[in-house]
Amino acid sequence: MTEETPGFEEKPDVPSGATPDDAESKAAPEKGAAPAGDGTADVGLVAQLDQVRTALGERTADLQRLQAEYQNYRRRVERDRIAVKEIAIANLLTELLPVLDDIGRAREHGELVGGFKSVAESLETVAAKMGLQQFGKEGEPFDPTIHEALMHSYAPDVTETTCVAILQPGYRIGERTIRPARVAVAEPQPGAQTVKAEGAEDTTEAKPADDKENGGPDEG
Repeated sequence: MTEETPGFEEKPDVPSGATPDDAESKAAPEKGAAPAGDGTADVGLVAQLDQVRTALGERTADLQRLQAEYQNYRRRVERDRIAVKEIAIANLLTELLPVLDDIGRAREHGELVGGFKSVAESLETVAAKMGLQQFGKEGEPFDPTIHEALMHSYAPDVTETTCVAILQPGYRIGERTIRPARVAVAEPQPGAQTVKAEGAEDTTEAKPADDKENGGPDEG
């Protein structure tokens, strides 16, 4: 049997070159203590998450703004394309108006016959498909926004300034007038309304005189 020496405790083996303090410092974490620094790590993760969310929101806003700008650009390009197309068509049809005038005069004189008639009608059909519309009729009120008065006269049978002859028809594309209708206009005869009103008053005043000449109902 081995005898224990009183007053001495057994100590863990200490590697050579190490002090007892080093052994105690290594043994301390093994006693179940919570590792230091866990709370700081959680705060750091939350801060990083907030930064990621902020960056994501900024990128989303940039993407939405870019998409809106692109949609506006597309609408602007489409609007400009339509405007350029309308201007090109208007310029082309404006150059064809003298030809259409010749066709109209030939039709009025009965010269639109044979192959010339077919070609003329085809040209008018193509112009109508491109949006060209003819306007101007005799008897319609004169409108300075669409009519151009080349001749002026007075007439007793009109009550307002009226187009009495169409010298050259007008043309429009949609709401755009590319040439006004050139017309002869007539205005009411000066003083015609006054004379008419005076004649009505004279007739009204003559009725009592006629009754008196005929004796009237009281003279019986």
